[in-house]
Amino acid sequence: MKTLHKYLTLQVLASLLLTVAVFTFVLLLGTVLKEILMLLVNGQARIGTVLEAVGLLIPFVCVYALPMGLLTATLLVFGRFSADQELTAARASGVSLLSLVTPILLLSLFCCGVSAWFNMDLGPRSRVAYKNLLLSARNDLMNIQLPAGRPIYDFPGYIFLVGGNNNGNLDDVRIFVLENETNVAYWLHAPRGRVEMNLTNKEIYVRLFEARGLTKNGQILSFDEVPSPNLYPTNTAVVRYEPKIDDMTFWELRTKAASLEQVALQLRRDLERLDLPADAGQSSEELRSQIREVEKLIGQTRSEMHRQLAFSFACFGFALVGIPLGIRVHRRETNIGIAIALGLVLVYYSFIILGKSLGTRPEFAGYLIFWLPNFIFQAVGAVLLWRANKGI
Repeated sequence: MKTLHKYLTLQVLASLLLTVAVFTFVLLLGTVLKEILMLLVNGQARIGTVLEAVGLLIPFVCVYALPMGLLTATLLVFGRFSADQELTAARASGVSLLSLVTPILLLSLFCCGVSAWFNMDLGPRSRVAYKNLLLSARNDLMNIQLPAGRPIYDFPGYIFLVGGNNNGNLDDVRIFVLENETNVAYWLHAPRGRVEMNLTNKEIYVRLFEARGLTKNGQILSFDEVPSPNLYPTNTAVVRYEPKIDDMTFWELRTKAASLEQVALQLRRDLERLDLPADAGQSSEELRSQIREVEKLIGQTRSEMHRQLAFSFACFGFALVGIPLGIRVHRRETNIGIAIALGLVLVYYSFIILGKSLGTRPEFAGYLIFWLPNFIFQAVGAVLLWRANKGI
């Protein structure tokens, strides 16, 4: 038994690592192409910043990749185990299926604990850190590269237009110096230029070579070398990402829900004590509207708390379903197992989407929908496992 347990556990672990890596890569790909690489192409981020952003996204993506990976791993391993007649040999030796899969079920419970950590703490914190990193990359002084081919309005009092930018070496530079932030006082044009930065003092200088210019009065300007005034971008203020409800940890959500309930309670007390003449009923209606808005926020907050908790148990339900389904499919092909896994994940996530859509309607108790797929998958998986153990 120890040999069989070790063999199956190692097989599932190896498949789990591989499938989680694949799903993580697939889920990361869309975000990386949409947000991160765009910053790199625009010169607003360095390779180190891109790698850091990808690293921060991995825990958030693992919230979804881990349950999907475990489901796929159980389908693949037990499909091969059944197709290679290894399950028949184990049964012929007097080993029941339930005793055979006990380590895998224990592994799924361990994955539930890891998933809870991802769902309730690490994933949301990594997501917020990733958002702050993107804001920092867009606003970091040392990453400003004067992108070529479009007007640049990031510097107060100036408009820049650069024909080419090769690591700070500029071609075909045009600078329009503004008067009262609207009128052009004079403009300069130079075939060559260079960006010079003083990161310690947070200063940017653009040095122009063979510059020519024209004032609004028609006076012609000519310079062999022009150091432009210090340019401080308007978008370098420290900006922090304010987490939305979907990006909060479980403990932050609990604190937010408690504070919102205190606000709702105070509003109800104010409404009860309200003693206004008949023509001042609008104030009472405003209070009721505020109470509805606060209750809506409370519903969203508690709905997200239930989602994080319920989704943490997805690994156990997926393992219960994946083991007997893999045996019944009785196939060694990887594509069959992945197709079944994707179909089951789609069914599971449809409940999550439905629950989130009802999160703003407290009267429907949408948070209960988050728990429904767990009960369904665990009940169906238990029945299928029992039938597979009986050979039905």
